[in-house]
Amino acid sequence: MGTRRLGALLLLVAACAVQAQEPIRVGSKRFTESYILGEILAQTARGQHKAGLGNTAILVAALENDAIDVYPEYTGTISNEILRTEERLQLGEINRRLAALGLAASLPLGFSNSYALGARRDSALHAISDLARRPELRLGLSHEFLGRRDGWPGLKAAYGLPQSPRGLDHGLAYEGLVAGEIDVMDLYSTDAKIERYRIAVLADDRHYFPAYDAVLLHRADAPRRYPQAFAAFARLQNSIDSRTMVRLNARAELDKVPFGEVAREYLGGGPAAKRTLRAALFAPDSGRLLAEHLGLVFGSLLVAALIGVPLGVLAAKVGWLAQPVLALTGLVQTIPSLALLAFLIPLTGRIGLWPALIALFLYALLPITRNAHAGLAQVPRGLLEAGTALGLSSRDILYRIELPLARETIMAGVKTSAVINVGTATIAAFIGAGGFGERIAQGLALNDHIVLLAGALPAAALALAVHAAFEVAERSLARAPR
Repeated sequence: MGTRRLGALLLLVAACAVQAQEPIRVGSKRFTESYILGEILAQTARGQHKAGLGNTAILVAALENDAIDVYPEYTGTISNEILRTEERLQLGEINRRLAALGLAASLPLGFSNSYALGARRDSALHAISDLARRPELRLGLSHEFLGRRDGWPGLKAAYGLPQSPRGLDHGLAYEGLVAGEIDVMDLYSTDAKIERYRIAVLADDRHYFPAYDAVLLHRADAPRRYPQAFAAFARLQNSIDSRTMVRLNARAELDKVPFGEVAREYLGGGPAAKRTLRAALFAPDSGRLLAEHLGLVFGSLLVAALIGVPLGVLAAKVGWLAQPVLALTGLVQTIPSLALLAFLIPLTGRIGLWPALIALFLYALLPITRNAHAGLAQVPRGLLEAGTALGLSSRDILYRIELPLARETIMAGVKTSAVINVGTATIAAFIGAGGFGERIAQGLALNDHIVLLAGALPAAALALAVHAAFEVAERSLARAPR
């Protein structure tokens, strides 16, 4: 009995040690400031940064489903988007209402980042109310701002605005405003590009926007689970004022310094060198991104082949099933990838790997299923009759005649799915599944062509390498005896 108790005690100690070593998981949204704050938190607590996961709804779902533990958020967003109230709540009341969701907000960082609208300084616009008298103005607003309760819907009602804005990535809106393609865009008050592009911030003369004080939003149990991390976070409380945040954003957006290096500088590291394409391509995270990308592509491809080939065979053998099977697998191809991922997140209750694998599996299914069906349909009927005459069973005919003759067509379908998945897998980064899409998402957030190319070029090279590997495999199959 004593030995058993000792063993149980040792197991408990080991479990506690594993838990103690588990890094805290920090999330961030897909805009510059959130990336930087996420890096500061992760480096402060030596945690894991799941960068650029998406909008508020996705980050909150990640907290609720224990996919992340904490992320930087703003009090106005918590009140309007999460708690669904237009009341101007203080932090204490926010926490009282968040308790029902198993969440909490703490550790104000020291600055406020309010929403605003901006226009070119030569536009003669001074206040948001001016827009009501100018219905011809072209508004380019970020997709999140268009859908938020405290964004365009409420702003339009409060000011009686007649415009119909179009959705535009926030990082690209600055270029569109300067180029004259849009007249008004949404801003964050700590945006580094406001002065750089000489943008006039329109006065919120009806005081529509609430305060957006930066805080940490986390699971209610996170401080207990990660006491050392939250002790480290405590040093950040009220340590970042608005001018400091503008400077940090400028280092990323204007000086083209990577987010991780901006955070390292702030936390006391030396100044970082300006980003170059070569440095971005061969950054230290290249191996991790390649492994994640390959895992997404071939993990989904393997399952798609294991299901798609039998499905194609079934469609070829049971005539009435052919059209329903091909139509159903084809229908999935018409669903936009981001929409499919957004649907799978609440369905699976997760972000990251699993929704991404399921989406890529569904996209890979059609070429494999269709080619398996087509390959078997092209087998000469005379060969099947000859096999039957020789006394072969249906199973023997399938494995000895039909599949060997159809294997090149089936392999072509697998190759098509693999190459398509290499490109489609870049979208998975928008929900935290990793891969080279991480760099593409960051490049879009920064409007930084170097970062975009650092993600797009390896993905394109990987697609070519996968295509070449399958070409070699197909030639080997063609020379092999059937």
